[in-house]
Amino acid sequence: MIAILALAALGCALAQPPDIGRIMYRVAANQAASQETRLLYVYNQKQLLRMIRSNGKLAREERREYVVAPGVHHVKKELATFTGKYEFKGALVPYDRPGYHYKGLDIDGDLIDDMSKDMTDDGNSRDGIARDMFPLTYHQQLRYYFRLVGVETYRGRAVYRVRFQPKPHLHCEDCDTIWKGDALIDAAEYQPVLVTTSMALKIPLVVKTMLGTDIKGLGFSVSYQKFEDGVWFPVSYGGEFAVKGLFFYKRTISVSLVNGDFHRADVQSNVAYKMEDR
Repeated sequence: MIAILALAALGCALAQPPDIGRIMYRVAANQAASQETRLLYVYNQKQLLRMIRSNGKLAREERREYVVAPGVHHVKKELATFTGKYEFKGALVPYDRPGYHYKGLDIDGDLIDDMSKDMTDDGNSRDGIARDMFPLTYHQQLRYYFRLVGVETYRGRAVYRVRFQPKPHLHCEDCDTIWKGDALIDAAEYQPVLVTTSMALKIPLVVKTMLGTDIKGLGFSVSYQKFEDGVWFPVSYGGEFAVKGLFFYKRTISVSLVNGDFHRADVQSNVAYKMEDR
């Protein structure tokens, strides 16, 4: 029965696909509604961050687990468990807190902590995932061009494949608008189910030459899941890229995030979080 319904939905989508403007308008409206409904939920978030040396050996790893309660303007995260380890003279040494430095200039320690904060704890996002990477809300959409590539099935549901890239005139004025990618949009509910991004801009040669910095393979993906009518949450998020810096610093960095154990917050807790945000 599910397969039959999926085929029927796909047939309707193929027969009369809406124009891209209509698709993205409905996506923006649903994103706004979904972010409001997320205020009712508390969930668990697991993070895995790894840094690999050029020889393939582990340089640093952190596993973080948070209890997340979305607030009015941003998420509130409480660290529940933490384990970390770094390589020193061929051995892996454990540590027990974020931001730990085992030496004065600890580039890995600074970078891995910044990644967790910048990529999974965006203060302007209701789910903590950096908004600039996935331009689906109304204001983010204004910075991008969108194109309907086609209609297909994904996990038994009909989806629109939408391709996006930043508007050229924004490249210099808005340095955060550097992402391009594909979004799979549920054809029945106009909610994103999978979004993948990569850098639309290359690092200028002058930056590589003067600062010795290069980034390759920078890109991320996020998948969404439906929990109730109108309630969709990002459930997984991750990516991998390589960094080459000064003083022969080279790392392959991976970020993985999984959200789970969703449940409605009790009324008193929800009110308390709202009061704190005022």
